Amino acid sequence: MATSIVSEALYTTISEGTVTSPMGFEAGGFHAGLKRKRKDLGWIVSDVPATAAGVFTMNAFQAPPLKVTKESLSGGILQGLIVNSGNANAFTGKKGLEDAYEMRKQFAKVMGLKEEETAVTSTGVIGEYLPMEAIVDGIQQVPNFKETTNGTDFAEAIVTTDTITKQIAVTCEINGKQVTIGGAAKGSGMIKPNMATMLAFVTTDADVEESALQSALSSVTNNTYNMITVDGETSTNDMVLLLANGKAKNDPLSESHPEWETFLSSLEVVCKQLAKMIAKDGEGATKLVEVHVSGAQTENGAKAIAKSIVGSSLVKTAIYGTDANWGRIVCAIGYSGESVEEDSLSISLGDIKVVDHGITTAFSEDEAKSYLENESIHIYVDLDKGKEEATAWGCDLSYDYVRINASYRT
Repeated sequence: MATSIVSEALYTTISEGTVTSPMGFEAGGFHAGLKRKRKDLGWIVSDVPATAAGVFTMNAFQAPPLKVTKESLSGGILQGLIVNSGNANAFTGKKGLEDAYEMRKQFAKVMGLKEEETAVTSTGVIGEYLPMEAIVDGIQQVPNFKETTNGTDFAEAIVTTDTITKQIAVTCEINGKQVTIGGAAKGSGMIKPNMATMLAFVTTDADVEESALQSALSSVTNNTYNMITVDGETSTNDMVLLLANGKAKNDPLSESHPEWETFLSSLEVVCKQLAKMIAKDGEGATKLVEVHVSGAQTENGAKAIAKSIVGSSLVKTAIYGTDANWGRIVCAIGYSGESVEEDSLSISLGDIKVVDHGITTAFSEDEAKSYLENESIHIYVDLDKGKEEATAWGCDLSYDYVRINASYRT
């Protein structure tokens, strides 16, 4: 049965936690001139080289920073990363790749890192060259900001159309040692499951073997970041990076470690909360939408149906308009590609059952409309054919989404 591995007994959320909550990490961000006023250059550095893992966008056109970061990540070790917002350095050809390498070179030199242990990330407008003079000048200023900026400044520096910063940290106990996991993310538009237009950076002071770390990130990503959608668009740039520097001094973690589930559960908490923050902050969104599908024969089938519903423009606009048009949910299930029997299907909006084993119920339209006015909407689908389940997250679709994206470059 595919259920969440998360148990609240295994972790504690840190108030105002950031990527610097784990021991041995520093981070910061400031305005370097890529955007008009907002912070646009951020960095994370570990005191020591950290075991690292990554997952990347499924878009066929992968931006130069991803290529450079993949190259750095091939050794399984990262100690630092530099991020700019406001310009994606995507679809920029040979010059874009040269600029990404130059960013890595300059940041590594300033921070005393190895180039091959340094990651580079960019996010923003596609098809424009980086303003390298501003980038290089900004990187030279990083040491001047080390004492005055922090993890929250980093979270602010990586956003584009986001309306809020997205960060969290939790602690858990492994081998009698306190282990901390922190994360920051950006993402608001061009969001679709299977790694989309988002960046997420996760740090931990746990000691984790390289192969186990990659396995953990890939597994957790499938149940968190890959289960969100805002607008069905998959970007060219985005990634999740996970750094583990071992400063907690626990016994090295692997999948055979007796407390592996504790680490995996805590990592899932961080990634799930970041994913939900991205979904809730969708461009122009007014509501977070959570779709839970149960009673499926396979986990993949449950996931496909959940993502089909949460990604439906008609479902999203109905929720925005507080219209309990459950027929749109049925349609999204029907074109999900999964085999579903009509007389086994039940659907609820929150606690309001609107379909019961293929038959519409005598629900109150006024009550349903009132429920859909909430900021958090839950849709429950029971297929009554198995024991597998899955959850996906998204948002409603408002007039503001069109307004924001009709003038993105201006």
